[in-house]
Amino acid sequence: MDIANIIQTVSLYALPVLFAITVHEAAHGYAARHFGDNTAAMLGRVTLNPMRHIDPVGTILMPLVLYFATSGAFLFGYAKPVPVRFGNLRHPKRDMVWVALAGPGANLVMGLLWGIAFYFSHAAGITEPFLLKMCQGGVLVNIVMFAFNMFPLPPLDGGRILVGLLPYRQAELVSRIEPWGFFIVMALVITNVISTLWMRPVMALISGFINILLTPFVALAS
Repeated sequence: MDIANIIQTVSLYALPVLFAITVHEAAHGYAARHFGDNTAAMLGRVTLNPMRHIDPVGTILMPLVLYFATSGAFLFGYAKPVPVRFGNLRHPKRDMVWVALAGPGANLVMGLLWGIAFYFSHAAGITEPFLLKMCQGGVLVNIVMFAFNMFPLPPLDGGRILVGLLPYRQAELVSRIEPWGFFIVMALVITNVISTLWMRPVMALISGFINILLTPFVALAS
């Protein structure tokens, strides 16, 4: 195991991951408040302060242990979920979709911004490898977070979006999965089902979309 290489990789991804998690969770809180639920705001979760969103085990300990134990082959983590009382939303079923979509949407925007930062750095003549690799890491981290969270199974954001879009009867059936959803997702992650059948195609699609949006900035840097 190359400890120096692992430490360098952790350093490269630490800031992008911190931003990705923080803004993702804050976006849920902002959206919930906008649509009528102040629960997250009253608990101080509508904030860009990362300390409010970090889970010591899920955000720090678990990813580090998995990274070192598997030499980066398997990585999983989570932040403290923003509490939302969907019954407080003005139109619970419809607004649930927007609240759930806010987090992955924020990751999509951040992925684009990291890409813009990469090309602006090139245009400005900045050649520092660490900074450029961090920008590329920021794009990748946010694409991964978008794809994973959009998996259509509660309690992931994609599952909540699915519940909000389905007719009431089917939505109730899907929502019953939520108490076991985390364990089902973990089993699908460990067996590479999510990676193969969901993450790869969705990440390829989102990467292509971001690359199209970055086209003007590519010309700027060339």
